[in-house]
Amino acid sequence: MSAASAHAFGEPLDLPLVVGVDGSEPSLRAVDWAADEAALRGASLRLVHASLWERYEGVSPAADTEEPSEELMAEDVVGAAERRAHRRQPGVKVFTDVLPEEPEYALTRESRCALLLVLGRRGRSGMAEALLGSVGVAVAGHAHCPVIVLPANQAGQGRPRRIVLGVGDSPAGSAAVRFAAEESLLRGVPLEAVRAWRRRHPYAPHAHPPTADGPARPQERQAMDLVEQALHDSPAFPGARHRTVEGRAQDVLPAAAHGADLLVVGARRRQGHFGQQLGRVARGALHHADCPVAVVPEPV
Repeated sequence: MSAASAHAFGEPLDLPLVVGVDGSEPSLRAVDWAADEAALRGASLRLVHASLWERYEGVSPAADTEEPSEELMAEDVVGAAERRAHRRQPGVKVFTDVLPEEPEYALTRESRCALLLVLGRRGRSGMAEALLGSVGVAVAGHAHCPVIVLPANQAGQGRPRRIVLGVGDSPAGSAAVRFAAEESLLRGVPLEAVRAWRRRHPYAPHAHPPTADGPARPQERQAMDLVEQALHDSPAFPGARHRTVEGRAQDVLPAAAHGADLLVVGARRRQGHFGQQLGRVARGALHHADCPVAVVPEPV
């Protein structure tokens, strides 16, 4: 059974949390987050540096040395990450590896035997703060286990804790729904299921009074039915909240998840030259959410 399937169906497997590290501050913050999650789950931590990362992201390691060789630089990267993990969670077992290959291929392969794959979102200049590196997009689109991408600056201090689930078109049997249920129970925080909907006629009046039986618009009723189906199929959601919001899902979900512990979205494999690719909803969540985003692969 794959890591994604095992997690979705609650099968207990001794799998590590894998973190992609590149020497940048965002990746070190990802180490902190993953170390806490490993301690919460009683899992080990595996820190992986793909040594060709620099050619894709222009990475500048946190510890500068004079003209370091690629081998020494890689050792510095994983060494700094390992020390950080030990300081954060001394009781968590930490393993490291340097893989001399492109990061998207190395991390996608690592995802086959990972409980979670964790990455930090990074921007290099100007409006890049709002963008996700090309490696993160590629890995989130191809991984076999849930991928957690952390924002550069997380909002949420002082806000109520919660897990936000973006409800897709097929909630029945959804791996994202089950993953969100597990995370809600694991953390002991409420779950909020959100479904976006849009009018079929963009020039219709904005105001439309509801009927006694519920929402008047068929699109809104359909959205509410999908949310209720998602919660009904997951009995692990006692007291879960749900709502529907008019708008594009790629805009609605980041706004709904402002300050949340985690935003969970599903990703279906798309056959093509580059294999699985992320849809607009997952990309919107990754690019714009100010909380950690879990992209959960859905079975074909």
